[in-house]
Amino acid sequence: MLIEARPALDPELGALVAAQQREGGQGFAPDDRTAYFVAVVDGRAVGCGAWRPLPPVGVAELNRLYVRPAFRGRGIARQMIVAIEEEALAAGRPVLRLTAGASSPTANALFQSSGYHRVPSADPALARWEKRLAALVQ
Repeated sequence: MLIEARPALDPELGALVAAQQREGGQGFAPDDRTAYFVAVVDGRAVGCGAWRPLPPVGVAELNRLYVRPAFRGRGIARQMIVAIEEEALAAGRPVLRLTAGASSPTANALFQSSGYHRVPSADPALARWEKRLAALVQ
């Protein structure tokens, strides 16, 4: 598997985002501040993820995490999380945050097992997660 940075208007990224939206994902508006990544297996784009800077300085949001159903259970999402964390950390963003549907036990288990801890959310339908990347945190 290969994880590649892609521009926001990349057609393979667009196809993955469209598939994610068909499964109930959020709308998509390309953003120049967001770094997008695509997981490629045997020449096929099978997953995506992104991060974008948030205020305050040092914080980023992990978003757009998606793997095509036929490729789930292979560790692709976990590898995508690691790649995104490395990129955000290299950009001086040692704190990552994300929001997932509270009723998504698989996604929430993935985030917890990847070192994210749940933080309070005003919306009970949403689970908010945060991880402080140890390399830069004193």
